[in-house]
Amino acid sequence: MVFAVDEINRNSNLLPNVTLGYSLYDNCLHIGIGAALSLVSGQEEQVTLEENCVGTPPVLGIVGDASSTSTIAISKVLGLYRVPLANAMIQILKHFGWTWAGLLFSDDDYGVHAARSFHSDLGPAGGGCLAYTEILPWGDDSAELRRIVDVMRKSTARVVIVFAHEGQVNYLMEEVVRQNVTGLQWIASEAWTSGISLQTPHLMPYLGGTLGIAIRRGEIPGLRDFLLQIRPELHDNNTDGKIVVNEFWEHTFQCRFAPPPAGWVEAGGELCTGQEVIENVENELVDVSNLRPEYNVYKAVYALAYALDDMLQCEPGRGPFSNNTCAHLQRLEPWQLVYYLEKVGFTTTFGDQVSFDENGDAIPIYDIMNWEWFPDGGAKVQSVGEVKRSAFKDEELTLDEDKIFWNFESKQPPRSVCSESCPPGTRMARKKGEPECCFDCVPCSEGKISNTTDSMECTSCPEDFWSSPRRDHCVPKKAEFLSYHEPLGICLTTTSLLGTFICVVVLGIFIHHQSTPIVRANNSELSFLLLVSLKLCFLCSLLFIGRPRLWTCQLRHAAFGISFVLCVSCILVKTMVVLAVFRASKPGGESSLKWFGAVQQRGTVLVLTAVQAAICTVWLVSASPMPHKNTQYHSDKIVYECAVGSIVGFAVLLGYIGLLAILSFLLAFLAKNLPDSFNEAKHITFSMLIFCAVWVAFVPAYISSPGKYADAVEVFAILASSFGLLVALFGPKCYIILFRPERNTKKAIMGRGTTK
Repeated sequence: MVFAVDEINRNSNLLPNVTLGYSLYDNCLHIGIGAALSLVSGQEEQVTLEENCVGTPPVLGIVGDASSTSTIAISKVLGLYRVPLANAMIQILKHFGWTWAGLLFSDDDYGVHAARSFHSDLGPAGGGCLAYTEILPWGDDSAELRRIVDVMRKSTARVVIVFAHEGQVNYLMEEVVRQNVTGLQWIASEAWTSGISLQTPHLMPYLGGTLGIAIRRGEIPGLRDFLLQIRPELHDNNTDGKIVVNEFWEHTFQCRFAPPPAGWVEAGGELCTGQEVIENVENELVDVSNLRPEYNVYKAVYALAYALDDMLQCEPGRGPFSNNTCAHLQRLEPWQLVYYLEKVGFTTTFGDQVSFDENGDAIPIYDIMNWEWFPDGGAKVQSVGEVKRSAFKDEELTLDEDKIFWNFESKQPPRSVCSESCPPGTRMARKKGEPECCFDCVPCSEGKISNTTDSMECTSCPEDFWSSPRRDHCVPKKAEFLSYHEPLGICLTTTSLLGTFICVVVLGIFIHHQSTPIVRANNSELSFLLLVSLKLCFLCSLLFIGRPRLWTCQLRHAAFGISFVLCVSCILVKTMVVLAVFRASKPGGESSLKWFGAVQQRGTVLVLTAVQAAICTVWLVSASPMPHKNTQYHSDKIVYECAVGSIVGFAVLLGYIGLLAILSFLLAFLAKNLPDSFNEAKHITFSMLIFCAVWVAFVPAYISSPGKYADAVEVFAILASSFGLLVALFGPKCYIILFRPERNTKKAIMGRGTTK
C-alpha cells in the first residue's frame, strides 16, 4: 500500500495537485474493527460501538486485508462485502463434468459466505449438486471429525470442495489418514491452496493432485527496489511505522535492537545496527516473484485513485448527482465516491484489467493451482490455468491439462456423478427424495425421441415419422399399401391378369365359333358384351393395387361400379330374354318377343349402366374419394388408402349393383325349371348365387379389415365374383364347343331328352 500511494503521488498525470495519505492497522479481528470505526469517524483514538461517530469522514477508502473473516467483519460495519470466488471453483467442476461433490466449510464468515454463494450458484451455473454439506469444527474435535470423514468415505462423490483455513484442514486430514480415505479429488479455496503445512510426505498420498484457487499472481515493477530502501528507525519514538519496520528488520537478520530482551546478548544473540546489507537477503518478505494478496492491495489503491481522479474532473453543472452537481473533496460523501468506483476501468502494468460489475464485485482473475507429488515425497504447487472474467463475458476457464498431476492410477480426472449421463434415446427421471443430480434413465416411449445427452423430456416425432429402434432420431414411417411387389399384391395381380386372359380366350372361342348353334342360341351379342364387361371387371381390380393416387382413387370405384353394372345388366337382360322366349313358345305368347328385340336389349343394358354412371358422377363431384394417410391402424406405419369421400355414395353404388344382382337371381330362379332346351336360366341362377354370396360376405370382411387388407378384400371379391360369373356362364359352353362338338348342333340344342 505504501509503495502504491507513493507511486501515485509521484505520477503527475494521476491526481495532480492532490496528495494521498494512508494509515496502516493491524489485522487482528477486534483491532481491525476498531480501526475501521476509527477511520470512518475521523478519530485516531480507539472508539467503542456505543459511541456515536460524528463529523465528516476524512477517509475516502478502506483497503481490507487478505483474510476474508476480518475483512467481512469490517465490511459488515461498512456494508461492502461480496464473494466472487465460488464461481471460479464452479467453472472447474463444470469443465471436468463433476456434478456430484461434497462441500466442507469453516464456521466463520469466510466459510459460511463462500459456501452459501457456492451452493446458490452451483445448480444454475454448473448443473451440479452436493452429496453432503458439513461444517468443519474449530480445533481437534475428534468425534465430529470422525463423523464427517465417515460421511465422506460412504459417499459416492469423489470430489470434495473445502472452504476452510489451513489449520482446520490439518485436523481434517489427520482423521482422513486415520480412516485411510483415498481416491478423493480435493478442491481447495485460496485460504489453504498454498498451505505449506499440508504439503508433507505424510499427507501428500491423500492430497496429491489437489486443485486450488489462488489470488492472481502479479508483478509490481519497482516494488523490490522500494523494499530494499527500507531502513529502521534508531531514534527513540514508538510510532507504528517504526515498530513495523523494526520487527521486519529483526526477523530478517535475526538480531534485536537496543535495548535487547533480557538474556539475549548472554545467549549469543546479536544487536541490530541498522547497517545490515538487505540487498543480499532472500526471504518471503522481500520476495516479489509471487505477489498475490499484495497485488490485490496494489490494484485496490489504484482503483481508489482513479475513482477520485474521475470525480475531480467533474465540471460544475454537468455532474452526475442531483441538479447536475458534482462532489466536492471537502464535503465528499462515501456513496459519491462509490459511484465513480463502479465506473473505474484501467489496466495494470502486468496487463490485467481492473473494473467492477453491477454488484460491486471486482472482475475476478484467479490462478488455478495443482499439487504435484513427487516419488521422493516432495511436493510442488504449480499454476495450471486461470479463471478470469471480462466486462462483457462470463467466467472463462483456461487450463493446461497436460501439466495437471492426477493422484489416481489412471492418471486421468476422476468421474464424480451421482448418476451417469442419460444417452440419447432416454430421458432423465428424478429419484424421489434425492438431489436433482440423482436420476434414472428412462427409455423414450415409442414415437418419441431424445437426441441429446441428459434430456429432460422426450419429444414426439412429426406425424409422418417414427422413432428409431434406439429412440435417438426420427425415421420416416414405413409406407403400407397393397403393393405390386409384395406376395399378396403379386398374387392378386396375377389372378387379375389370368382372369383377363381367360376372358380374351373365351371371347376368341366365341368369335371363332359364333356361327355354331350353341353360341347363337345364347344371344351372341350379349355374350360378347358380357365377356367384355367381365374383362373390365378383372382389369379394374388392378386400380386397387399400388400406392393410391388421386386418379386411381377416383377411378377405381367408378370403374368397378360401372363394369359390374354392365355385367349384371347383360345377365339380367339375358334372363329376361329366356323368360320371353319361353313365354313366346306358348300359344298366344308371340307378342312377348317384340319387347325384347335386339334394340330393346341394347337399350336396357345402356339405361341400366347409365344409371350407375350417373351415381358415380354425382359421387365424384360432391365428395370425391381422395388419397389418405392413415396413422390410426399402426403407430409406426402410414397406411395409404383411398378415403371413400362419401359413405352414402359408396353405399348407393354397391346397393345398385346388389339390386340388379338380386333381380337377376330372382328371375333366373323363376326360369330354372324351364325345358332343357332353355337351361341357360340354371347357369344364370348358379352364377348369381355365387355373385350374391361373395358380395354379402364382402361387406363385413371389408369393414373389419384394416389398411391394405381392406383393398385386398375388395379385390378378392371382384375377382371371386368375376370368376364365378365367367365359369358358371361360359364354362359349360366352352366345354361343349371344345370337347363335345357333337352336342353343338341345332338338333342337340333344340331336342328334348337329349343326353346332357
